[in-house]
Amino acid sequence: MNKVILMGRLTKDPDVRYTQSEQPMAIARYTLAVDRRVRRQGSDEQTADFIGCVAFGKSGEFAEKYLHKGTKICVTGRIQTGSYTNKDGVKVYTTDVVVEDQEFAESKNASAQNGGYSAPAANSSSEQPVAAADGFMNIPDGIDEDLPFN
Repeated sequence: MNKVILMGRLTKDPDVRYTQSEQPMAIARYTLAVDRRVRRQGSDEQTADFIGCVAFGKSGEFAEKYLHKGTKICVTGRIQTGSYTNKDGVKVYTTDVVVEDQEFAESKNASAQNGGYSAPAANSSSEQPVAAADGFMNIPDGIDEDLPFN
């Protein structure tokens, strides 16, 4: 099985081109910066992997219209490898994620503020959820009935 799920931010606006056929098809290429937590003795460093993605057809048109540098998205797809010989005669190997599905991973407001958690307003309380030391959100008293599970 060849299945990939990634969440990250676009490093720049997608590069979109169209095929030269009777019915042109969009081909969008973009790079996702995906966080990677590195655990070393006594510290948690954060770094990123930069993963190339290719979206065809309607997905490519969606990328052209709605995706921009810094947008946080979730991508589902498959890994595809290939190779070509460059102008210097050197064989170059490639690895890309062929996008099958892509969707926004944060609200428009949070995206405008360059990321971060944007907590929804609680119905009966003015308290906002706050991240605990373990990374989970604390749920304020009084909103238990709004949760889909109990």
